[in-house]
Amino acid sequence: MRIGAGGLRGAAVALIATALAGCAGGVVPRTAPAEPGRTPPAPARPVHGSTIAPEPAIRPLGGRIVGATPLAALAVAPVAGATTAAGAGVMAGPDIGALPITDAEARAALTAFARSCPALGRRADRSGLTRGPDWQPACDAARAGAGDARGFFARWFEAVQVGDGRAFATGYYEPEIAGSLTPVAGGAPVYARPRDLVDVDLGTFSPDLKGKAIRGKVSGTKLVPFDDRTQIEEGSLAGRAAVLGYAADPVELFFLQIQGSGRLRLPDGSVLRIGYDTQNGRGYTGIGKLMRDRGLLGPGQTSMQGIVDWLHAHPDEGRAIMRENKSFVFFRVLDTAPLGALGYPVAGQTSAAADPAFVPLGAPVFLSMDRADVNGLWVAQDTGGAIKGANRFDTFWGAGSGARLTAGGMAARGNAWLLLPRGTVARLQAGSAYGAGQGAPIAQP
Repeated sequence: MRIGAGGLRGAAVALIATALAGCAGGVVPRTAPAEPGRTPPAPARPVHGSTIAPEPAIRPLGGRIVGATPLAALAVAPVAGATTAAGAGVMAGPDIGALPITDAEARAALTAFARSCPALGRRADRSGLTRGPDWQPACDAARAGAGDARGFFARWFEAVQVGDGRAFATGYYEPEIAGSLTPVAGGAPVYARPRDLVDVDLGTFSPDLKGKAIRGKVSGTKLVPFDDRTQIEEGSLAGRAAVLGYAADPVELFFLQIQGSGRLRLPDGSVLRIGYDTQNGRGYTGIGKLMRDRGLLGPGQTSMQGIVDWLHAHPDEGRAIMRENKSFVFFRVLDTAPLGALGYPVAGQTSAAADPAFVPLGAPVFLSMDRADVNGLWVAQDTGGAIKGANRFDTFWGAGSGARLTAGGMAARGNAWLLLPRGTVARLQAGSAYGAGQGAPIAQP
């Protein structure tokens, strides 16, 4: 994971987003990220043929939806139980040249794509859609320098819809919170990886467990679960883990753990940048759903800021609720910008997290959603424990208050198309999928 993969970041921003936005919308340009005081966007019109029913909406924090005609009806039913994109079935998408991609957006996506090319060439594509050599022509062109970024994507890629194409997107960001290198009254330590935390790849013990892993610690001759959040906050790691610094506000540290990386603003004005190293192996529990189910959140409180305000106003009860999430994240000091799951820096308003079983990591993705600010071209460069399944994305918004507001309120529904190397559609039409699951032949919309 790096910035948040492994598990937690996307799950928790979706904690806010379990009250989801309404029906899918037509293709519209992206707007700037939200700013405080902006008028919430109106819902876009449903995609023709969609059977998605409206759901209760959170208060979106930015963007203006403009009318647009959907590019194509949703014509493919999802394959029940599919574990890869190839197994879910795919269909040809719209002409990339017809998509409303801005020049600035295309340039940013081209930079991110070129940065991802080494990983695209060497990583096995778990989605079953591509092989490393498939990406070589586009990567060579990207390295050579493309003067026309929009034309680059139209020339080297074709759009593919996975399953029914119905997408859901949340958001994440890089928080900055007050901190110190020395203990502060009422603060909380930021721990490095504990020395006795053990990672176990279960696939080394049985082929049936390939891809599964657990974490724990050794007690005598047994591997037992590692300390949970309550035990850690009560001091169980004393002498077992280094302290990188101290957060002035435990609630802000809780949400920084959810995001997976962030900055500690020190008293002298300098910044200590920290990023996800690992977590304690305990399951994640989204506290937003707990609070909503218990009637603790009133109207207008379902955004991340509303949850933070409630936790601050009810410190004892809030601490108990946060401890119901037994998962705990450990950090390392970063010398660069936050890194995604590919090991490269992620870029605000360009990088997104996706499930590598359904999206080749490093591939561009076009989103057409019911929130205009998330619409447009992204590059899948990260993963997350809650970012699972076809057409599920977590968009990265960078740092700062605007990024926090946009990411905290992001819950968008609509359509997604993967941009894959030209020739992928013809090969999949012939029934040749790579990897574990053989995909259904591509259907033309």
